[in-house]
Amino acid sequence: MLTDIGEFIVGAHLQLIEGCDVIDYNARIPGGGLKGLGELDVIGLNFETNTAHLCEVTTHIRGLLYKDSKTTIIKIKNKHERQKEYAKERLGNFKNHKFMFWSPVVPVGYITENLEKIERLELVINGEYKKRIEVLRELASKTTHDARNPFFRMLQIMEHLRE
Repeated sequence: MLTDIGEFIVGAHLQLIEGCDVIDYNARIPGGGLKGLGELDVIGLNFETNTAHLCEVTTHIRGLLYKDSKTTIIKIKNKHERQKEYAKERLGNFKNHKFMFWSPVVPVGYITENLEKIERLELVINGEYKKRIEVLRELASKTTHDARNPFFRMLQIMEHLRE
């Protein structure tokens, strides 16, 4: 599966802000079958802090929604369970596991209220999502090296444009 630009945004944050040494996109659970169909959008591994970041990324710019609000919450909960299972089975050597959900446009109300109730799931949505992009933009304006992330490279180009 091709990597979505939203996943590259998260990867840039994990690499350049969180200091992750390894970023993996669209990781599938080994073993195949139905279990292997589910993927983890972005995984970042920070060896210094012994932290594994497992991120679900949904880049619906017209607003997060799968069929209806209730279905949306169920789907995100299921994805979070997949994150926890993957961390337990594959990343047990890491002392810390951070579970994140990234989405730029999430309707405020039922969906945000119920997402906030999901234990151990850090929400990077709406304004928080925008803040994380602003931090990356600021870094892009001060750097020129190729970080090997297409989103961050685009930010660097945009921040260094001249007349």
